[in-house]
Amino acid sequence: MEHFSAPIRLYSGPLSMFGAKVQIAALEKGLDFELVMVPFDMQRLYQPKHPEVVRINPRQQVPVLVHGALELFDSTQIFEYFEELQPEPALWPAGAAAKARARLFEHQSDEVYFPPVVRLMSLQDQLQDPVAVAARETSALFYLKMDSLLAGRDYLAGAYSFADIAFYMAQLFGERMGAAMDGRTPRLLAWRERLSRRPAVRQVAGAMAAYLQSQGRPLPGFLAAMLPSSPPMAPVERA
Repeated sequence: MEHFSAPIRLYSGPLSMFGAKVQIAALEKGLDFELVMVPFDMQRLYQPKHPEVVRINPRQQVPVLVHGALELFDSTQIFEYFEELQPEPALWPAGAAAKARARLFEHQSDEVYFPPVVRLMSLQDQLQDPVAVAARETSALFYLKMDSLLAGRDYLAGAYSFADIAFYMAQLFGERMGAAMDGRTPRLLAWRERLSRRPAVRQVAGAMAAYLQSQGRPLPGFLAAMLPSSPPMAPVERA
């Protein structure tokens, strides 16, 4: 394994689903990294853009990772780098087929499940609009599929993996936007509770919950349960 003396710097945002995925993975790996939260507010979103994000990512989006001379963007690519950089604890399962399935689940979280959630984001005051209804129905079908995967196992791909991190963060946004799980998916609800107890997940999702609360935004019950009992002790650096 290559060793780098340079620090790892991760650029993210307080409500970045993809940045949160990377942050959780880095914490699970026990990596020492500097977290830089880029400017963000509910009205202007990510304006003005952070200059390092603009320079490194053609899409001008977080997450962006800098490690010495290496500059990466896209959460999946950063996942893969972490797995090479710090093989233990492994966050992909062993074996070609098992690893391929886990990677597919991670991809489906981003590219199959999440697009309907994105549609819901712009329809929060029109949840009975046919497009919003269809988006929730699509999400519900995806939940049923994920629930079936959990028969006889604790995690989506067998062992805890990047696939779980990815779908946890995606469903967090789905739940916030009105695509809620229900009693038809008891295994998936238990899976969410299982992940919510992991220290790395609680740290990242709890900070997101605190930010949402500070903005007066409603929180799903499982996310509200992560609110710290007192305000965060130290703000992240804004470089």
